[in-house]
Amino acid sequence: MKYKEVNKIYLPEIIGKGYKDYWNSRHRYCACKGSRGSKKSKTTALWLIYNIMKYPQANALCVRRFQNTLRNSCFSDLEWAAYRLGVHHLWDFPKSILEVTYKPTGQKILFRGMDDGLKVTSISVPHGVLCWVWIEEAYEITSESDFDKLDMSIRGEVPDGLWKQVRLTFNPWSEQSWLKPRFFDTKSDMIFAKTTTYRCNEWLDETDIRLFEDMKKNNPRRFRIEGDGEWGIAEGLIYTNIECADFDVQEIRQIPGIKSAFSLDFGFTDPTAFICSMVDNRAKIIYVFDEWYKTGTTNQKIAEKIKSMGYGGQRIICDSAEPKSIEELRECGLRSEPSRKGKDSVNHGIQQIQNYKIIVHPKCTEFWKEINNYCWEKDKFDKPTDKPEHEFSHGPDSLRYGVADLLTGDTFSFD
Repeated sequence: MKYKEVNKIYLPEIIGKGYKDYWNSRHRYCACKGSRGSKKSKTTALWLIYNIMKYPQANALCVRRFQNTLRNSCFSDLEWAAYRLGVHHLWDFPKSILEVTYKPTGQKILFRGMDDGLKVTSISVPHGVLCWVWIEEAYEITSESDFDKLDMSIRGEVPDGLWKQVRLTFNPWSEQSWLKPRFFDTKSDMIFAKTTTYRCNEWLDETDIRLFEDMKKNNPRRFRIEGDGEWGIAEGLIYTNIECADFDVQEIRQIPGIKSAFSLDFGFTDPTAFICSMVDNRAKIIYVFDEWYKTGTTNQKIAEKIKSMGYGGQRIICDSAEPKSIEELRECGLRSEPSRKGKDSVNHGIQQIQNYKIIVHPKCTEFWKEINNYCWEKDKFDKPTDKPEHEFSHGPDSLRYGVADLLTGDTFSFD
């Protein structure tokens, strides 16, 4: 089959403003963190489609922490980019397999999850060389050594005119992340690092901009992260003894004396947060091993989701401020119970948990984000109070309901 180009485009109009240096970078590492709506992922998808067509020996790999998140993120963005560039007819985006092919040459864009290390480090392409890697939501990769293994898999010589490159895109994250010292605090001729914001996205409408303006006025701390694209701040953090680490849930369940807790913080405009944890009281460790966050959901749907996750038979400790919701969950077949309330119950529960190390499984991305940004509220003199901020409190509140109940009696174990 012959392919004939008939469309001419003006690339700056397609891409928009704010990314010229990022687009033209040939550094080995090209890291871009940005606020919500900063078009960093869309720009990277456009870059890949455009440059694979420009360089007939180039192939690319798209990576996220979990394989099952790729189709609705990188794959979808790449298909959008092909449409925007007017070249979708030249690409194959199959629904049955996670792979993209440039039809005229057979060049590939492959997709892998870091949850299968062997598949990530043993990749080959049928035509040309694998020279470019796009790591989307790079903050999800919590182990720098895992990144190093992936980086080393892109090795060997490349044809004249090509270059090896890893592009990392992610929303702002805790300044404790390894990404900060590795790419943003280090000066190297191998690294290009950039922070972008929603302000460089000329395609946001007035309502989109209004959301950011309202956030800046009403929640400046959140705006600093989600509007200005800055790192999350560590000052005033409620929990500091935290770690994101992969662990085998079944192995942890076998620890003598291990206790489990399943807990729920209700929300609607704010997210509902369902948290699954285990407490090793002897070692003073809390393991957070599963989560579910959802806004705008009903109690019936909450019950259905918890059952589908396999926890329908477990005792679930819920926010006691929602007795009607707790009763509705019972009517749906869940063993829902109110959390214990009393004078200073919030601070007492926090103090209990502060005696433990919290280890969060990498799949619990929303909880990890919240626990890294869960801070004490500040007074008018910018001094921390003894009251937690509401923002980023949903998962931590849920954890507190379950763990505080567990540590004060009526404990239970996995079956």
